[in-house]
Amino acid sequence: MAKIVILVGTESGNAQMVADALKDELEGHGHSVSVTDRAQSAADVAGHEVALICCSTHGNGDIPSNILGLAERLDGEKPDLSALRYGVIALGDQTYSETFCFGGKKLDAIFAACGARKLGERLEIDACTQPLPDEEALQWSKEWAELL
Repeated sequence: MAKIVILVGTESGNAQMVADALKDELEGHGHSVSVTDRAQSAADVAGHEVALICCSTHGNGDIPSNILGLAERLDGEKPDLSALRYGVIALGDQTYSETFCFGGKKLDAIFAACGARKLGERLEIDACTQPLPDEEALQWSKEWAELL
């Protein structure tokens, strides 16, 4: 079973709700899971085999402030994350079509640029069509967990 860290980027709490639901689901399958909304450096993912990024988007496609430090540090330092596998759940609002899910998309690109290996496809959840994002994420996680 995998040692997973769920990295939460949230402004309103929706990404946290998704992360908490996924923690319970993944632990139910025997994985060791921790959740943090305070990650600031590569050291915060060290010791984990897998990172699952649950990130909302706010403003003009911005990364939430609680995970912005991590994004900026990884983007600037480009640490070697080649031993890390990761997945991304991006939350957004389709009415902002030009910046839909940009927070998660930006973190996806940053982790890939650091050499982390993505598991499966990024899940993009639209707040306009999915008022309960944890339900869609739980469904996606069943297939994603098979890749671990």
